[in-house]
Amino acid sequence: FVLITVTIITVLEDLAVAVIAGIIISALVFAWEHAKIFARTSTDGEGKKVYELDGPLFFASVTSFNEQFDVANDPSEVIIDFKKARVMDSSGAEAIDGLTEKYKQAGKKLTLRHLSEDCKGMLKTAGPFCSYEEDDPTYKVAANV
Repeated sequence: FVLITVTIITVLEDLAVAVIAGIIISALVFAWEHAKIFARTSTDGEGKKVYELDGPLFFASVTSFNEQFDVANDPSEVIIDFKKARVMDSSGAEAIDGLTEKYKQAGKKLTLRHLSEDCKGMLKTAGPFCSYEEDDPTYKVAANV
């Protein structure tokens, strides 16, 4: 698709315009294909609901992220495990802060596991809900410049 589009634009316009169009189209296709984050839910031995997230959390997947949770019907203690997920940008961090606020307003205890130090530092309201574990990842999060 991208190759055909770039070829047509090259013929109709010029190579520079076609290259820029190809970059933009490729970025949009990437965002569209990776805009899903998945959650597997379980209950641990203490009755806490555990959401195990899988996929990238960034501007394009924030809506999908928020749709994974059922704050009203979740038990009083919830764990969100980011071991198989990565927070890619500040939009992801803001989504975590927003979700934390929803659980707080519902009077439920929330624990966030396996977030990188960089991500924990970007969280405005969710910081106190983060657990610190030996196997926490070390990736960086893209910040707004």
